[in-house]
Amino acid sequence: MMRWIAFFLTVNVAMLLGAEPPTNLHLFLLVGQSNMAGRGTVEAQDKEPHPRVWTLNAEDQWVPAVDPLHNDKPKVVGVGLGRSFALALAEKHPDWQIGLIPCAHGGSPIDAWQPGVAYEPTKGHPWDDAIRRARIAMKSGQLAGILWHQGESDSKEGLAETYAEKLHALISQFRKTLNAPEVPFIAGQMGQFSEKPWSGAKKVVDQAHRQLPEQVPNSAFVASDGLAHRGDAVHFDSASYRELGRRYAAAFEAMQKR
Repeated sequence: MMRWIAFFLTVNVAMLLGAEPPTNLHLFLLVGQSNMAGRGTVEAQDKEPHPRVWTLNAEDQWVPAVDPLHNDKPKVVGVGLGRSFALALAEKHPDWQIGLIPCAHGGSPIDAWQPGVAYEPTKGHPWDDAIRRARIAMKSGQLAGILWHQGESDSKEGLAETYAEKLHALISQFRKTLNAPEVPFIAGQMGQFSEKPWSGAKKVVDQAHRQLPEQVPNSAFVASDGLAHRGDAVHFDSASYRELGRRYAAAFEAMQKR
């Protein structure tokens, strides 16, 4: 019931803005685990609609992009990096309409991002859900980028060693399946928090992210230097998520210039 109330309120906001979702959206697929979904505290600024920034909601409808964007774990989801990413691009490109496709699954290892694989903690199918929603969204525009933040669940001995190979294969699989062979792929760095030093396995996964621009065409790496956590030494706080989104936008812009 509460979800439907929120849905109708959001649609009414769109009507008050006097706009309908356009058909020429620059689309961005948001995939990964909980730090892509967002776990920051939602504040008033995160609920302010922008007339040119949209999101595909849980009912596969275009609505104004306000946090939380994701629906992977409704009881804990919050501010993420997607909205601030889109706002930064909207400011840079006043003629763009931007559409976000939230598809992250909190806690999901990279092996969960394969066709037909169910991920019980979120009651979903990470790969299948993302492809289905991306194809729906692409009826309204063109895929302009894939944003990825994931790795914590693979930062273990026995998994980290094969992470780079799996990530490269996943990028290729996204591009082939969505018929977007050159679409930019941007990966963000896991949180660096002094209270929780990285293990050797986590450093291996981090290296896979860092080396993407050298090893995979049209890819970029976004650092998490200086960002803070929300108190659990895993998830960023709201201000850090917003800053991380702006860093993703800067990386995207740098790729466009190249």
